[in-house]
Amino acid sequence: MALFEKLQDAGLFISYPIIIILIIEIVLFVRALPQQNKYDRTIKLLISLGWFAIAWGYLGRTLGLIEAFDNVAASGEITPSMLSGGLKKALLGPLMGIITFIIARAGILVLHFISEKSENIKTVD
Repeated sequence: MALFEKLQDAGLFISYPIIIILIIEIVLFVRALPQQNKYDRTIKLLISLGWFAIAWGYLGRTLGLIEAFDNVAASGEITPSMLSGGLKKALLGPLMGIITFIIARAGILVLHFISEKSENIKTVD
């Protein structure tokens, strides 16, 4: 339940697209595993999706900071509770994007390792 609350804190516009990208990355990785030596297309897609997740997360950071400063400007004074909502949104978006990026990179490393291993086995035969 706490994870769902954090997704809500990051904002639906930022968090759910990153979660969808993460699911797509996992599906691409799992579907690519049985296809020996046909990893190039999947690796390119994983690279693109990973970078997009980071960019989307940093878009969330920018929007969160703008929201926090708008709240300060509207009230005319700075209070910790006023800034905390925007700053939390500003930190959660990039964090989710980076985690999604790392998962994509781990999948790419595994596909590269399997590809290299299968190429080495073919050259030995």
